[in-house]
Amino acid sequence: MSMKKVLVTGSTGAIGEACARYFHDNGYFVYLNYRNNEAKANELHSELENSQTLYFDITKKDEVFLAVEELELDVLVNNAGITKDNLFLLMKDEEWSDVIDTSVNGTFYVTKAVLKNMIANKKGSIVNVASVSGLVGNVGQTNYSSAKGAMIAFTKALSLEVARYKIRINAVAPGLIESEMTKDLPLKEMKKGIPLRRIGMPQDVAECVFFLGDKASYVTGDIMNISGGMVR
Repeated sequence: MSMKKVLVTGSTGAIGEACARYFHDNGYFVYLNYRNNEAKANELHSELENSQTLYFDITKKDEVFLAVEELELDVLVNNAGITKDNLFLLMKDEEWSDVIDTSVNGTFYVTKAVLKNMIANKKGSIVNVASVSGLVGNVGQTNYSSAKGAMIAFTKALSLEVARYKIRINAVAPGLIESEMTKDLPLKEMKKGIPLRRIGMPQDVAECVFFLGDKASYVTGDIMNISGGMVR
């Protein structure tokens, strides 16, 4: 029996790395996508025996298709994302467009590039890493909330189109997770508003991504809230 294969976009980020490790530790061959942090990607590759680094910028359609169109994947994890927070009236055009371009257009390009083979093989699973910001909004994050909200709607709509090919598409919506994105936030104070009274770890997200990607054979079009009860 051949080894299952997963592509994790943004593998060098905290959640991306956790997902890559989790799938690898559960028997998957992992394609480690990166854009800027080649050193981190190579370091991760050296630790994960069954892996391969894959450079491409998810916002560039030609790069994406060249890198992944021929891959035979069992699971795609659309994880890559960025934040450029600002109050709406102070938000620069590029702060808006860069965040939308990464989460919305990037998810579109990568998904479209891998879906053809999934449809031909009549199997596959896609997990989109959204955010609770896309469910409830957040001050200073009209760009990020819009992008993640679009990913959630994208998940729901596309899941209906591809279900007949036995392809499942789900999303996770993490809350406060320890990562580069949250390192400057007052986490000690913020966790008081979380019923479970702790900040989430990347591993918490990876477990849910793996469940949706690999195990949840009768779940599609779903959005799993991973926020310790902060968002209900």
